[in-house]
Amino acid sequence: MTLSLLTLDTPAALIDEARMMRNIHLMQARMNALGVRLRPHVKTSKSEAVIRRQLAAGAQGVTVSTLQEAEACFALGITDVLYAVTIAPARLEQVSTLRRQGCRLGILTDSLAGAQAIVAAGQRYDEVFEVWLEIDCDGHRAGLQPDDPRLVQIAELLSAGGMRLAGVLTHAGSSYALDDPQALQALAEQERACCVAAAERLRAQGLACPQVSIGSTPTALSALDLTGVTEVRAGVYVFQDLVMHNVGICQAEDLALSVLTTVIGHQVEKGWLLVDAGWMALSRDRGTQRQRRDFGYGQVCTLDGRWLEGALLTGANQEHGIVSFAGGCPDDLEQRFPVGSRLRILPNHACATGGQFERYHAVDASGAVTPWSRLHGR
Repeated sequence: MTLSLLTLDTPAALIDEARMMRNIHLMQARMNALGVRLRPHVKTSKSEAVIRRQLAAGAQGVTVSTLQEAEACFALGITDVLYAVTIAPARLEQVSTLRRQGCRLGILTDSLAGAQAIVAAGQRYDEVFEVWLEIDCDGHRAGLQPDDPRLVQIAELLSAGGMRLAGVLTHAGSSYALDDPQALQALAEQERACCVAAAERLRAQGLACPQVSIGSTPTALSALDLTGVTEVRAGVYVFQDLVMHNVGICQAEDLALSVLTTVIGHQVEKGWLLVDAGWMALSRDRGTQRQRRDFGYGQVCTLDGRWLEGALLTGANQEHGIVSFAGGCPDDLEQRFPVGSRLRILPNHACATGGQFERYHAVDASGAVTPWSRLHGR
């Protein structure tokens, strides 16, 4: 049976392929102009079809957030993989196995204890691990300050233990809380300068530090200068989402991921539509709640993708979604949105929403629908 938006079982994760390709080419063009390699973070899509399009556009290598993602990318023939989560010692055997099979898998640490575990595992498995040091550029999460004495100590420990220091890496996660272009440009420069300073400090001590890796979609799309940086890791740019819309680095017409849903009921006295997309479809992510505009669990759109201003998914049970309307319930609620009619919902966080589904359905410019597989689970 030919798939269409009218016949797909709902809820379903839809990708607007034209929008996605515009996002891919925009980011690649920016990185090319700034003279750096783009190593996309594939945790957003976890999809071969999407990853291959990113690589075809000029991306080099991939960033992953789980070793399952690393294994899947290696199975696709991608050998340049960076596992950008601080390595847990118990995972080093799996890392060694992948490296022995030919995957150039890089790992990450930010502590002496982590470095000691890496050196011990390297000796145990007769492996020269490729290690990146995580730098804290904005106090958002993990990493070392560029002037932390442990930075050099960790690098020296790894070098003395026979490991290879690949470079330094940072992520300006605090960019998600901004919505001013000048503030985003300033944070992008802070991200760049901080990571470059860490690399230069290591080099001044005679330690090799060939790579300087930064990454967040907001700073990547805001940076004016990336001198000293060798690569950028960004992920959500491929789909964009409502959080990124609020940050101000994309427009409504750039949001490529949505959830197709069916109207299953009405509560006219409450001004509600009931749909079959709850938190199992949209996730519990309320990333816009602390931003300048709260989209609830998602922005409601018509079947063809047109925003229904004021219509938000304001409630989400496991399989039920509640749509309510700013300014009050339309008088013709049941006639305008009859049971069985279909809507789309734009998510707060593309990564979290994509993670609820086993596959995507890509919609091309003609309206044709094609299933795209997705790596599901960890």
